[in-house]
Amino acid sequence: MRWMKKKSKLRRVVIVLMTLIVILGIGMTFTWFYVQDNLKAPSQIEGFVTIDILQGDTLSEVSHTLHENGLIQDETVFQLYARYVKLTDFKYGIYKMNTTWDVQKVLEFLNDSTAAISKEALIKIIPGDWAKDVALQIEEKTAYTQAEVLALWNDPAYITTLSQEYSVITPEIITSGVRVLLEGYLMPETYFINPESSIETITEKFISELQAFYDENQALFDSSQFSIHELITLASIVQFEASGLTDMKMVAQVFYNRLALPMRLQSSVTICYSLYEYDTWRDCETNSDIDSPYNTYKYDGLPIGPIDNPSKNAILATLSPTDNDYYYFLADVYGDGTIYYARTYDEHKANVRKYLK
Repeated sequence: MRWMKKKSKLRRVVIVLMTLIVILGIGMTFTWFYVQDNLKAPSQIEGFVTIDILQGDTLSEVSHTLHENGLIQDETVFQLYARYVKLTDFKYGIYKMNTTWDVQKVLEFLNDSTAAISKEALIKIIPGDWAKDVALQIEEKTAYTQAEVLALWNDPAYITTLSQEYSVITPEIITSGVRVLLEGYLMPETYFINPESSIETITEKFISELQAFYDENQALFDSSQFSIHELITLASIVQFEASGLTDMKMVAQVFYNRLALPMRLQSSVTICYSLYEYDTWRDCETNSDIDSPYNTYKYDGLPIGPIDNPSKNAILATLSPTDNDYYYFLADVYGDGTIYYARTYDEHKANVRKYLK
């Protein structure tokens, strides 16, 4: 009997071991297939992406940049494989890469000192970016700090110098109380800069882009009853409130309708800028009593300056709005972001109950 019990116990041990071996085998097989799959190209459709590898970027930072731009599938797999094949000596510069490249090709490319299309740094100003965010990008790509950049952008003497060279820059910008004098004038675009350039040279790349846009559309600017600074300010609000050009043009007209009454703009996005730091859109909706010259719930007319850097589309929408007789609008933040318009406050309240509660 004792022998039978030992045999039975041994059988259970063998079964457990066999089960563990099977599980381990399945796990290793799954891992192998997972790794092999994630070493493949992220897409079979050819597409080109430009990325910026900074001097001193770590393997983790490079993998994150590649993943964010859709050039690799899994950051961990990329990092482990890069170490395994000893291709971690990344060369800094701007690279034009193909989405059909596998991890091996990506690594070989980024370890090739001749592959970069430029040793310049890449700065992307996204529509709606704040000046402080652009200044932070410059800090990351040059020897200048964010504080140094913002100090120049807040220097009245420098703004005066710019106004003598660029007609889109007017003395009206120099207004007491604004957060950043050049807020609104840093034209959203992708820029290549020499990391050793002066802050002035870098800044004037942004201003030159805006000036070219102004020159192309000067007739529209001249036909408006509003000044350049006022138009840029309104465009910055439109940029924050709407995404597509169609809605931008509608929203711009709503604000014109309010200004004509006169009626306060009561735009919650101006509260966002008044706060300057916030977590969710609700923070902007629930702080309408904040004492700030940007607060269009508290003060009549336009705020004292732009609340972001508007795109060409937002400025064009402000210059050529779609005629309508609406005075209210809201975005369905819980749905697809559709903007709903209303002529009366009662209609607006009904939209709030329907889409925001």
